[in-house]
Amino acid sequence: MTIKRRDFLKKAGTGAAGVAALGACGSEGGAAAGQTGGIDGPRVDWRLATSFPPSLDLLHGAGVRVARRVEELSGGNFTIRVYAAGEIVPALQVMDAVMQGTVQCGVSPGYYYIGKNPALAFDTAIPFGLTTRQQYAWMTHGGGLDLINAIYADFGIISFVANSTGGQMGGWFREPVNSLSELAGLRFRIPGIGGEIMSRLGVTVQNLGAPEIYPALERGAIDATEWVGPYDDEKLGFYQVAKNYYYPGWWEPGVTMGLLINLEAYNELPTVYQHILQAVAGETFADRLAAYDHANPLALQRLVRDHGVIVREYSPDIMDAAWRESNAFLEEQSAADATFRRVHESYKAFRETQWSYARGNELAYQNSALSRT
Repeated sequence: MTIKRRDFLKKAGTGAAGVAALGACGSEGGAAAGQTGGIDGPRVDWRLATSFPPSLDLLHGAGVRVARRVEELSGGNFTIRVYAAGEIVPALQVMDAVMQGTVQCGVSPGYYYIGKNPALAFDTAIPFGLTTRQQYAWMTHGGGLDLINAIYADFGIISFVANSTGGQMGGWFREPVNSLSELAGLRFRIPGIGGEIMSRLGVTVQNLGAPEIYPALERGAIDATEWVGPYDDEKLGFYQVAKNYYYPGWWEPGVTMGLLINLEAYNELPTVYQHILQAVAGETFADRLAAYDHANPLALQRLVRDHGVIVREYSPDIMDAAWRESNAFLEEQSAADATFRRVHESYKAFRETQWSYARGNELAYQNSALSRT
């Protein structure tokens, strides 16, 4: 479905898709209602690091919410102290800190760590991949999380899906990029497989943590950056330096992030505490996704109305090249790496079924309903 820029801005106020039903879906306002009043268990004190600054209240706040709910549901016996990026380790070293036991757990996207294993990209998002609902379904019902945790186990980690941003935007550019040829030579902050594909399209790719991005963009060390979407991007102030805001975020159409837990520390917990962590991860995922679906459309309207941001659509030749190179890269990685192939085959089969369904019922509804508003 093609959405013109004018229609995209108009429809941004209508919100976004929800999430598949969960067994325990607490919210920020109603979480205390789930407090048990006490569990007969030992005192446990953990530390949690996130990859995000406190100013990103939904991303870093996922860790804060996990800690609060765990304490509530354990009757105060299981506490977790939360640290933002840079307080214990830099943003891109949370997995290392969990591996080493510097912290017992962390909230961080798996695709930050594709240098350890390329298949960890599937823990977060891949180019032209699943929507967030579909990604979560693959992770929790399609065997995806088992495959991901088989990889994390090699590093002494277990993960539960605990965060989401929904589908992301396509990045901020100082100057408009009207065609594929204009990408060549641009210095672009973009992680994961999306960065690999941009590199194939002639872009000079950098991977920076959130606190480093604005200074790099402001001083001209990079020409463009992607982050998440309107709500977080507004907070980070990218619009002050770059006015051209692109869509779609084809490399991150649906995002999940894990609560990464040191496996030895997890195995030492009483079973009831393990169950609390799993339940809290699930409800935090649902809460964050709903919060982003609420906040992003309003933030996009502010960016355009109050800050003069110009929302632009990637040109067809960029999208065609990105599609071609994305599929080629995934197949090449599958041929070269048995673990990557095993995860990719599961993901690809699940995507084929999901997209077949979405092309019918859901796409027909969206085409009809959105064209009427």
